[in-house]
Amino acid sequence: MATSVLFCRAFALTMACLLLAVPSLVAQDPSSLSLQYYSKTCQNVEHIVRTEMECAVRADTRNAALMLRLHFHDCFVEGCDGSVLLDDTATMIGEKQADQNVNSLKGFEMVDKIKEKLEAECPGAVSCADLLAIAARDAVVLVNQS
Repeated sequence: MATSVLFCRAFALTMACLLLAVPSLVAQDPSSLSLQYYSKTCQNVEHIVRTEMECAVRADTRNAALMLRLHFHDCFVEGCDGSVLLDDTATMIGEKQADQNVNSLKGFEMVDKIKEKLEAECPGAVSCADLLAIAARDAVVLVNQS
């Protein structure tokens, strides 16, 4: 039993690392990317995301898996662009309600709550794609600490 738990945690951590690393290797100008980007535009972004993920994981550890899965599905087709969070509009069918996602993906409420906190602190500064990536990273770290 303990071995399977350790395996699951190790597997989840490995997948998270791959999901976060692979997109960064794709055709980006390295000079335009910075790990400190939000230190100038929204200094508390990582603290806000971490705090909300701590609450979510404390409430139900499965929330960590939901966030990691959302990030995976976002990155899977066209790259990590936050498109999995898009609702339908009059002119566009969003990915959130797409047939393959509608009864499968969960955790949108967590994202909405985090985004609401980020918008209150730094309106229009933090992308949904970055929110998903940071939250997925924190989810994996938090579940491995519990």
